[in-house]
Amino acid sequence: ARGVNKEGGFILGVLPGNSPREGNNYLTASVATGMGEARNAVIARTCEAMIAIGGEHGTLSEIAMALKMGKPVVGINTWEITPYQKKCAADSGIVYASSPEEAVEKAIEMARG
Repeated sequence: ARGVNKEGGFILGVLPGNSPREGNNYLTASVATGMGEARNAVIARTCEAMIAIGGEHGTLSEIAMALKMGKPVVGINTWEITPYQKKCAADSGIVYASSPEEAVEKAIEMARG
């Protein structure tokens, strides 16, 4: 959020709790879902491509949901996931990037394509 804010972008925080004040200071707008980790499904369903940076088990669940929904996922220093069985060429798991710029480029390209 800090990097997007610095570049003048719009940052929507989809928060697990009940208060929009639970988000960080870089958010442009906040949605307080009160859904806890269940909000991960909302994020995965809504995105056209996901960028996962680092993360713990909540990030892992977002990645898994996005992949299950057929959404592309780009990762930076995050979980290493490859499908148990590839059913088609699109079953590639996470596409990795080494910088935020590269991750954004890949996510946009994959969302379009």
